[in-house]
This record gives sequence, C-alpha cells and structure tokens, in this order.
Amino acid sequence: MRTLTVNTPSHHYPIFIGEQLLACADTLLAPYLNKKAAIITNQTVAPLYLTRLQTALDKAGIKHFSIILPDGEQYKNWQTLNLIFDGLMQHRAERKTTLIALGGGVIGDMVGFAAATYQRGAPFIQIPTTLLSQVDSSVGGKTAINHPLGKNMIGAFYQPQAVLADLSVLNSLPPRELSAGLAEVIKYGMLGDIDFFEWLENNMDALVQQEPAALAEAVYHSCAMKADIVGQDETEQGIRAWLNLGHTFGHAIEAEMGYGVWLHGEAVAAGMVLACRLSEQLGRIGSHDTNRVAALLQKAGLPVAPPRFPFERWIEHMQHDKKVSSGVMRFIGLQHLGKADITEITDKEILHQTLMPYL
Repeated sequence: MRTLTVNTPSHHYPIFIGEQLLACADTLLAPYLNKKAAIITNQTVAPLYLTRLQTALDKAGIKHFSIILPDGEQYKNWQTLNLIFDGLMQHRAERKTTLIALGGGVIGDMVGFAAATYQRGAPFIQIPTTLLSQVDSSVGGKTAINHPLGKNMIGAFYQPQAVLADLSVLNSLPPRELSAGLAEVIKYGMLGDIDFFEWLENNMDALVQQEPAALAEAVYHSCAMKADIVGQDETEQGIRAWLNLGHTFGHAIEAEMGYGVWLHGEAVAAGMVLACRLSEQLGRIGSHDTNRVAALLQKAGLPVAPPRFPFERWIEHMQHDKKVSSGVMRFIGLQHLGKADITEITDKEILHQTLMPYL
C-alpha cells in the first residue's frame, strides 16, 4: 500500500492506494469514522462490494445502514440527491454520521454534495470503485449534481476525511469503463508532466490489459499530481482549472447527447483532441502534437472525434460552462504538450474553425 496526503487550507487527508484494501478498511478508516456511518452506493456496485465494507465496519464496531441508488450519469440530479437525504432522515443520521461514498464518480460527487449540505456539513469518506474516480473525481473535494443545461453546475467544494482506492476492485470494470478512466490519466501527462505522458505511451498496452503494477503506478502518479494542484489551489481560482483540460468541449458533448450516452471519460477524450486543435488554431502547438495525443487516446480505446451537431449548440452548451467569467468563455489548452494554459476566447470564429471538421 502507498499513501499520499492532500494538504489544502481547509483540510488535510490521506489517500490510501493498494490491493485488497476493502478487507482492511476497518483498520485504515477507523481514525476517520464516527460511531455511525451511512454507506451510499448504487445497484451495480452493491452486489459486488457492499458486503465487504459492511463486514469491515462491523469489525470496527461502527453502526451502519445503506442507501442504494440507481446507477448512471442520468441519475446525477436533484431527485436522486433527495433519495440520499430521505435515507439519512429515515435512519436518523446526525451531523456526526459519516457518509461513505462506495462507487464511481457519480456516487462520489453526489455523496460529497449531500455531506456538504446535510445539517450544514457532515463528514464523508470516498471509496472509489472506477479508475476514473480513483485518479480524479474522488480527490480534491469537488462535489456536484448535473442540471439539464449544464454538467456539475450545482455543487460545493467539500473535502473528504479520507480516500481509499482499492485497486483490486478495478478487476470488475467493463473495458469501456476502464478506457474512460484512462482518459483522465492521459490528461495528467498532457497538462503537466511530459515524462508521464511518454511513460503512458510506452505502457498503455499494459494498462489496457490491467496489469497490476502498471495500474498502481498510473493511479499513484495521477493522484499525486492532483493532490499537488489541489493543495495549491483548492477552490479553482487559478491552476486547478488546468484539470478541466478537454472538459469544456466534453461537457458540451455530454449535455447534447444526454447524460450517460457518452461516458464522461469518452467525452473528455474527444474534448482533449478539440482542445489540442484549438491550441493549434492559436499557434501554440503543431498538428504532430495533436496527432500524438489522438494516437495515445485511440490506443486506450477512446474516441478522438466528437459527435456531429450544429455549431450553435456547441456555443449554447459551452456558455454554461463553470469557467465562463464575465460572459467570456475560457478554455484550457496547451502551451506545449506537457504544459497547460488558460485562454479567453472572444472570437467565436476561432471556435468555429476548430469545430468545422465535426459540424
């Protein structure tokens, strides 16, 4: 097992990374649990891992109850959030009741938001069960639900007490879900570490085959990069926005197609290629860099082109992006491969040229 620490102005907490960690969750999480816990999971994860976590809590002497939600991005909304609140109220959860998110990014985001708002703030723990959530969404305290007009538009910054990333649970991931997580892993190499990008080029076959050593290195390195960025900029006033590389385009794809039709990582993959093409339009990188990114994404089993829909729809969705400031759209692009930047775009013709091949 390897351990990282996220150090933010509001809170310090550990990330535990290793194999078979659910079996020893009682020992690892004991310092971060109160006397009562609520496990929030979904219909897909519950049959696989709920009993293991319940057994660990029993060993730790923690009273607990479970709330099982429907599975899918399309359920990341007010109605499902209220199911969490209903369960908490029915079981008389108190402010000190620890909420445990057992699932992927949707569960983690919703449970975090519920924790941030239930009785004005309850402690919570992240136990991410997908690659995407282990390397990205479980770390850093971003919590949210979707709105029909925009992804993750309603939420709060609220840090967990701990993150437990059990690499062995990734064995149950379908190939499509694994690929979606690899998109976020590739993102870290693109935005801040060219050596890691090159490592991914050399080890992508091993990652796709889920070789344990390769996955462990990818998860650890991604979490270390995110922990460093979040520690510098907890509430996304500056460099934390780099973590949204490809997300402005990607969120537009998800909103246009309907949440859950494209997996988040799939939309981000196509979005990162578009971010590269935008950087090309701005004269910052060459087509060889874009092609190199696209080749790595394809090797990971990811799409590199977005679905076709009208330019006006792209603009409508992107104007709802959280990075819009004073009405001006801001995009995360590349100064060069391995170094991200933030660019304000006021000339929509640049965006039109970027998207032209896909309209």
